[in-house]
Amino acid sequence: MSEQHTPRSLIVTFYGAYGRAAAGPVAVAELVRLLAPVGVDAPSVRSSVSRLKRRGLLVPARTATGAAGYALSPGARQLLDDGDRRVYPDGGEREPGWVLAVFSVPEAERHKRHVLRSRLAGLGFGTAAPGVWIAPAHLYEETRHTLERLELASYVDLFRGEHLGFAATAEAVGRWWDLAAIAKRHEAFLDRHEPVLRAWRSRPDTPPEAAYRDYLLALDSWRHLPYTDPGLPTSLLPADWPGGRSAEVFRGLHERLRGAGAAFVGVGGG
Repeated sequence: MSEQHTPRSLIVTFYGAYGRAAAGPVAVAELVRLLAPVGVDAPSVRSSVSRLKRRGLLVPARTATGAAGYALSPGARQLLDDGDRRVYPDGGEREPGWVLAVFSVPEAERHKRHVLRSRLAGLGFGTAAPGVWIAPAHLYEETRHTLERLELASYVDLFRGEHLGFAATAEAVGRWWDLAAIAKRHEAFLDRHEPVLRAWRSRPDTPPEAAYRDYLLALDSWRHLPYTDPGLPTSLLPADWPGGRSAEVFRGLHERLRGAGAAFVGVGGG
């Protein structure tokens, strides 16, 4: 298993892809079965579930048959629902403009400054100036939900706006984000998963377990990328930007494999 595909990450990816469609909590024994195809052994599943429970993402619950299992917490479900808009974009027109975040933390609570910076960076914000964070306007709702969930909203003011100068916006974007680093992440995804898509397109069958394995690994790689790359307008990006191609590869794997993977899990494939 690569460093990227950690047991905890794969469990979160599983719940995002299929666990929300389950009729109830997912039994621990079922989690062990479903993580085995992607190389996670039973002790790793159990220890990772315990960590996710401590973080408040999973809550213990009994299945309909009385078996020990875990369900998503309300906060985790909101996190995944917000993430759907990034991970599975609908291709529609995105809201133009920018959202700005400016925060002020009292000296007595200065440890929260690091938390705020980390969360804004994790949401895909760039740095426009010291203490001024910027992201495409379509990230406003998710940003608001995240800050409220982490009880950080009282320290932050959010603004909508447009860039009026003085540098060209494309030039400014190159200062606000490390575009070269983001491009490398897209290229790494393509190196790993484009051959997988080509292989599936060359075969007539779609065995459920193999489809599930390849889809879960692709989704586990992909779902982090839209947070590194916040979805900047194409007009502001370099001409050879690899983000569109990586999105097409993920879309192709999603369309080909997700439904067959759902059959292996035993949930609906919608």
